[in-house]
Amino acid sequence: MRPFNYTVAAGSEAAIRALGSTPGGRFVAGGTNLLDLMKEDVAQPPHLVDINRLPLEGIVLDGDGLLLGALARNAHTAWNPLVVERYPLLAHAILAGASPQIRNMASNGGNLLQRTRCVYFYDVGVPCNKRRPGSGCPAASGLARQHAILGASPQCIATHPSDMCVALAALDAEVRVQGPAGARSIPFAEFHCLPGDEPERDTVLDEAELITGIALPANRLQAHSVYLKIRERASYAFALVSVAAALELDGNGRIVDARIALGGVAHKPWRDRTAEAILLGEQPGDALFTEVGQHMLRDAKAWGAATSSSGFKITLARRAIVRALTAALDGTPAVLGQGVSA
Repeated sequence: MRPFNYTVAAGSEAAIRALGSTPGGRFVAGGTNLLDLMKEDVAQPPHLVDINRLPLEGIVLDGDGLLLGALARNAHTAWNPLVVERYPLLAHAILAGASPQIRNMASNGGNLLQRTRCVYFYDVGVPCNKRRPGSGCPAASGLARQHAILGASPQCIATHPSDMCVALAALDAEVRVQGPAGARSIPFAEFHCLPGDEPERDTVLDEAELITGIALPANRLQAHSVYLKIRERASYAFALVSVAAALELDGNGRIVDARIALGGVAHKPWRDRTAEAILLGEQPGDALFTEVGQHMLRDAKAWGAATSSSGFKITLARRAIVRALTAALDGTPAVLGQGVSA
């Protein structure tokens, strides 16, 4: 780990000023991802600004919705009674991620800023456009089993690792931030970037902008929501494919609202509103769900060498969508552990 300056901020404005004083600096809260990156020499921030003393830990009502403090820990958020009652999809997604020890430390704001777990990104001995723009993407023609099938580019095929963010995408969250230019709210669908020609850029945050909270609007999806995570082992593992699925039914059993977001398949949580629109006004069933799965994966593309391609994810994701929607139709499971898993 390289030397760095360290500042403990007493307030949001002080934290923003401190970070703005040193180009390349970073805010640090739980540090569950950032410190790993620093130890591996992937990240080399010259200045860390500790924000743990800022009053951003609350989870409070926000009009008809809920505001999650950026410094509330993942575990606290998942078990908060308001979250469990109003947004069980989010609770299940958080509990499907990481380990209890990490969830106890990881902050909500930090979860949004996780960087990819692509093995090439973590190996400083090989090229990586995300780590060093213009150096190449060996994953695109190499070991790509864990990589993207949607929204990728020849510059980068990495996937976003968060489970929490997949649920937030499905729930139409907004990210509230404060920076040198003032405060703003960013729709969750616009917060993370696709790689395009700038794979090094993960989010639309400007320099020294601080996440202060995550706003969740009210919905009526509580009775029929599921987070399905398919991974290679049941313990701490990132998703091969995950699905956040939620439905609202009318008195005749027809679908009046539908949300589907995918994880493990793209550089950001993947949501397709045209696929959701297929469900609206329809009676739920296997044929309808299959049509939606095919529509969501219509532009999917396999990457990597033939023997280690991500192509299997295309079929896996289609089937996972059908399974998640079927499970959501049956009803939201109790928040007891790690939701629906495979």
